Amino acid sequence: MEKMIEIKDLEKSFAGKENTVEALKGINLTIMKGDIFGIIGMSGAGKSTLVRCLNFLERPTKGTVVIEGRDLSTLNDAELRGLRQEVAMIFQHFNLLMQRNVIDNICFPLEIAGMKKKDAREKAKQLLQTVGLEEKAKAYPTQLSGGQKQRVAIARALATQPKILLCDEATSALDPQTTKSILKLLQEINREYGITIVIITHEMKVVEEICSHVAIIDDGNLAEAGTVEDVFTRPQSQAAKKLFYQSEHKFSIMEGKRCIRIVFQENSSFEPVIANMVLECKAPVNILLADTSDIGGIAHGQMILQLPEDELIANRMIAFLQGRKLIVEELKDYVG
Repeated sequence: MEKMIEIKDLEKSFAGKENTVEALKGINLTIMKGDIFGIIGMSGAGKSTLVRCLNFLERPTKGTVVIEGRDLSTLNDAELRGLRQEVAMIFQHFNLLMQRNVIDNICFPLEIAGMKKKDAREKAKQLLQTVGLEEKAKAYPTQLSGGQKQRVAIARALATQPKILLCDEATSALDPQTTKSILKLLQEINREYGITIVIITHEMKVVEEICSHVAIIDDGNLAEAGTVEDVFTRPQSQAAKKLFYQSEHKFSIMEGKRCIRIVFQENSSFEPVIANMVLECKAPVNILLADTSDIGGIAHGQMILQLPEDELIANRMIAFLQGRKLIVEELKDYVG
């Protein structure tokens, strides 16, 4: 695969009256052509600053971004404006022009690019078909639902035939069902047009739903990056573990403080492995967390178990699970 975006030693600081805030600290990341790449982090982690640096709407303090071999730090203002036609953005709050109807909103970037009005409207009609809103061409933004507004925003972003689509918390203002429909639309656009999509989000379910790769930003640092499956299965950083399974709560249901996380993949969930383990070891466990995720069309499950205080029994349980080819990870300080 070809490299589409290379982020090199990227730093961004904001100078305040009393102190300087380091929003990004030496980020290095590569995003491949045609990928759907998730960038996730908690509020204030720096992910929205990072996405604005990807097209130099925010100029980095240090480092640079390279898109298809072009170093953005070497481009002048006119060249950057031209590049931004290839790097479209959609936002949490849609940013539609309220005084324009749907088709005129989509025509707007085409008018700026100098396209004839007739050609722009024809192009806009095609894009409305792509996002499934042909019947809303003459409606105004105030007459649309949140999901419909975001579909218009996506159509407008596609108007200039971009190579990259940046989505900054694009589903955060939507309900779960609408979020699913927007994510499905983005997948279809990725497949049909080959557009590289970068999704900025704080919601792990969004990443699990459609992303192939993920980067986790924590306090301005790149905490971890890899395929979604690898990071879900074997998270290495505390930031990744917190996003995937750690709770703010401290449990103290049983006396035992030893906890493990087990991961089920594909066919490993057919055996009632927990029930069989309890029968085999003749001791109970507490299930502190259990959920499933659809990653790349494959079901993955995880459980966090609180094991008995007796160390021999706990070790037997771990050995039993490992013998069933499950991924087993011991957790530190999960209960207290």
